[in-house]
Amino acid sequence: MGMVISLRQFSTFAGVGLCAAVVHYGLLIVLVEAMGVDVIIATLVGYCGGGICSYWLNRRHTFQSERRHREAIWRFILVAAVGFGLTWLCMLGLVRGLKIPYLLAQALTTGIVMVWSYGAHKVWTFGLPKPQEGA
Repeated sequence: MGMVISLRQFSTFAGVGLCAAVVHYGLLIVLVEAMGVDVIIATLVGYCGGGICSYWLNRRHTFQSERRHREAIWRFILVAAVGFGLTWLCMLGLVRGLKIPYLLAQALTTGIVMVWSYGAHKVWTFGLPKPQEGA
């Protein structure tokens, strides 16, 4: 049963990630193609936009968390900050270092950051603390 819940949860996380990716990639493409913004800056702006979408949908639908917002949001921000750093490093290395086209580089980066984010949010951001013994 635990595996079924994890599979359902990961599938929901991927669906939420798709919504967040639409926001992220939409901002990325508009900023790069229509406004001439640097790819690295544009992807980081997109990451932030997708992150806002991700918090609300994951809290409600993926993890059905009962953790208070006041506690969950700072945890989410820390996990997202690590993801932000991973996004920056991956995109810098792939686009500037390896000269990979920015949308392909973003797709690879999204996969890497998705694995990190799912594990961290499941265990730390939205997971409830284990009850104290004798409580």
